[in-house]
Amino acid sequence: MKRFSILLMLSAVLPSLSQAQTMTLADCMSEGLENSYKIKLVRASEEKAANNDSWSNAGALPTLSLTGTYSTTDLETHSLGAQARADWTVFDGLGIQATRGRLEELHRQGSIQTRITIEDYVASLSQEYYDLLRQTIKLRNLEHGLDISRERLRVASERYDMGGNSRLEVQQARVYFNSDSASCLKQQEALLSARIVLNRLMSNQDFMRGINAAESEISINENLDYDSLLADMLEVNASILKAESSLNLAEKDRRLVQSRNYPYLKLNASYGVTDRIEPDRTVTDWTPSLGATVGLNLITGKQRTQERNARLDVLSAEIECSQLELELRSKLGELWQSYQSNLKLTELQRFNLETARETMEMAQERYMLGDLSGLEMREAQNSYLSAEESLLQALYNTKISEISLLQISGRLLDYAESGSL
Repeated sequence: MKRFSILLMLSAVLPSLSQAQTMTLADCMSEGLENSYKIKLVRASEEKAANNDSWSNAGALPTLSLTGTYSTTDLETHSLGAQARADWTVFDGLGIQATRGRLEELHRQGSIQTRITIEDYVASLSQEYYDLLRQTIKLRNLEHGLDISRERLRVASERYDMGGNSRLEVQQARVYFNSDSASCLKQQEALLSARIVLNRLMSNQDFMRGINAAESEISINENLDYDSLLADMLEVNASILKAESSLNLAEKDRRLVQSRNYPYLKLNASYGVTDRIEPDRTVTDWTPSLGATVGLNLITGKQRTQERNARLDVLSAEIECSQLELELRSKLGELWQSYQSNLKLTELQRFNLETARETMEMAQERYMLGDLSGLEMREAQNSYLSAEESLLQALYNTKISEISLLQISGRLLDYAESGSL
């Protein structure tokens, strides 16, 4: 009866796996990149920066205004007027050019920030996808162990019925079967949790939607090269590009402050008409005008302070670039060592699993022949399951190291787009 209850519980949960939607990592990325709220927000900010990146927003284009007036000096005399005026700053010590350069750099920073957000998202989604695959494989391994325990319980029960086994052996086999059944149920919970996390990352409102990973094994790239990763990191790492952009922005700000030391030239033109309405006549005046203003901002203590601070901002940005490069070099080294260690550990665990499998197969044969005790059979079974779990964990850790290396090198999106992740 207990055996029937456990099988019934398993059958109530296991169908959700077969009914789930099978998705590749590329499928999950496509859905997630389209629906992610965080990416939508950062793209909106990038679009705002793109809108601001124009000569008109930098003040390079003339402005045109139109005004109208009405006045009266007594009850009989009225005056109506209208004027169109254009103003244009022709030169302001290269301040307009510096402002446009600043807007361009802010636009570039917006694009880099979008890339950083997408890279972080792709890395997180990839890790969760492979965690889903890991939990699926672990469940598969446990189900295999459950099959072994079920067969052992059957054999022990038949031997007992035939008088060849003690009742203790049957009870022991049933305990192991129940324990393995509970492990499968617990792993089902872990798998469902992994699905929920993946659905949330893809901004799917149905967190309980069934998802199965299309892959059956965790594949790893064993051919990454440290020198290539380092060269790519120094060239296209998004954090380095953003730091360099901040340095360029500080330089633009310094030039903008310095532009106030130079003369400026402004042109203006206007054309107006005024109707003066009197009791016996109407007088119309046309007043075109054209003018120019040349000036020079006198240097004040405040200006000197702003210039000194602008130079310090440039220096700080240069230091931050150097510090970031040093930190990233160190981080790359740590990730590379972890990747290498995980590769070696994976190879070792593959060998251990093969040994454990052979031992398990021999133990099964001896147990079926009655030449091996139940405790020894269970020990071989546990060793085999432990070897499977150790290899699975090593593969997952290696994959996470691989994803981290590709992200820090700046090539993560390239690998994702090519389907090599």
